[in-house]
Amino acid sequence: MRDIEPKESSAIEYVRQKFIETSNLFGFQFMEPSPIELLSVIETKSGPSIKNEIYYFTDKGDREVALRFDFTIGLTRFATSQKSMRLPSKISTFGGVWRYDEPQKGRYRFFHQWDIEIYGTPNIESDAEIIDFTSKFFTRLGLENIVIDVCDRELVETYVKDVFKSDSSDVISDILRAVDKIQKKKKQDIITEYREKGYSVPELEQILKFAEIKGLPEEIEKEIDTSKIKNWDKIVQLFDTLKNRGVHNVRINFGIVRGLDYYSGIVFEVFERGSDVGALVGGGRYDTLTKAFERNDLGATGAAGGVERIVLLLEKQKVDLQIKDARISVVFVNDDMQKIAIGIASQLRLKYIPTDVDLSGKSLKKQMEIASNSKRVIIVAPKEYDDNCVIIRNMENGSEKQVRIDVMLSDVESSLQL
Repeated sequence: MRDIEPKESSAIEYVRQKFIETSNLFGFQFMEPSPIELLSVIETKSGPSIKNEIYYFTDKGDREVALRFDFTIGLTRFATSQKSMRLPSKISTFGGVWRYDEPQKGRYRFFHQWDIEIYGTPNIESDAEIIDFTSKFFTRLGLENIVIDVCDRELVETYVKDVFKSDSSDVISDILRAVDKIQKKKKQDIITEYREKGYSVPELEQILKFAEIKGLPEEIEKEIDTSKIKNWDKIVQLFDTLKNRGVHNVRINFGIVRGLDYYSGIVFEVFERGSDVGALVGGGRYDTLTKAFERNDLGATGAAGGVERIVLLLEKQKVDLQIKDARISVVFVNDDMQKIAIGIASQLRLKYIPTDVDLSGKSLKKQMEIASNSKRVIIVAPKEYDDNCVIIRNMENGSEKQVRIDVMLSDVESSLQL
């Protein structure tokens, strides 16, 4: 665990505000699921082995509970319990989650996630909406060189069955995990690992070669015979609607299958081109999870992103993370003017204007240094105050003017123009 200091907290708030703005653009309803879930509910999504990755305990009522490790499980539990919920239902959330993970740069035991989900009849437009949201959210954050890698889980599963001539769920899951590792490990290391498990190397090499194929639909159609690939038409349809939505930073990547077993259709991950940071976002269709909650009538698709990892990328790309709230500083020339300055600051705050004022009696020079990031500074000085006036200085160009205090407080916006 760690303390989140003001600078990092401010960066997280920057991401949060952009997320809320984008959620509103797309009509997602914001909520926050419970921070604690029954362990049995979490195991519905990820199986008993999830205990190794989460914080769980027995509460005072002798119930096995766990801290949430993501938002999908809580939102899906909520959505599947709402029998009269209007469909499609679009839900978003942002907050802290806990994982018993090995701490490293951009990966912590307590961290923040954003999450969006759409519940309703399964269709390509819902999948496209999630990808469209993700693309526009990253644009709104000010990030560049972002690529969204898309695949279809069923497409890869069918290819694995054909190559290995097996319908065994254990074999398919094992090989999908190998495909998932392509993004993180050397190809030869994967082959060595799976040879020791008893898998045929030629078949495994064929799968890994397939998993390295990337490109737009028209590019892949020139490279391989797509007529024999299951769900290829669905991938093409997805790209058509994304093109119609103006989403161009997307490509097919047969190596994207997502590690969790409950994904059932379109899946995707988001990366910075040329970076080895890893996935910034993961998402896809997971209709099997709603079925596990006994809602066979309800499909689901969604995405989630790690905020701290996104903050690292924002800093790397030197994106300005300052939240633009046009702060004003009120400074005073001497101790006699401090009380007046504090009173003016309070009046401005009553009008919902972000205002700073020194509380400790610093010199005017020091106050002005601290106020250098403010757009406007109001200077309270004895001579001007005798005339019921203050000086307003534009900190961007150094211009000044004198304004009556009562006039300024009655029309702040006009008074600050100079």
